[in-house]
Amino acid sequence: MAQTFNVVGWFEIPVTDMPRAIRFYESMLGYTLHYQPMGEEEMAWFPWSDEGAGAPGSLVKSEKHYTPSTEGTLVYFSSPSGDLANELAKVEQAGGKVLQDKTLIAEDIGFMALFLDTEGNRIALHSRG
Repeated sequence: MAQTFNVVGWFEIPVTDMPRAIRFYESMLGYTLHYQPMGEEEMAWFPWSDEGAGAPGSLVKSEKHYTPSTEGTLVYFSSPSGDLANELAKVEQAGGKVLQDKTLIAEDIGFMALFLDTEGNRIALHSRG
């Protein structure tokens, strides 16, 4: 049977300061996030397409259930510009820290890099070029 969906259906990145986290990701990736209060939680959704590849996701603030961390699951953002060096150049200006510069994974897979966001999460970037 052919796979008709991506295995990951949604991701959430924990934050402690939602306005700061929104500014960081909008500044670094160039997207506008959609802020949405959800009862005791706050969310800011990254833009997504139902027909596009990859999984949609959000930033989430919840003192009961989420703690930013450099350990555990690693989320990879696709480079909006096609060359993650462009986004990496914005990380420190936006208040984050580059942990690993643009690194070749393999010719047929592309490049990756790691950064620390303003909330203390280790996040990755991926590009083909």
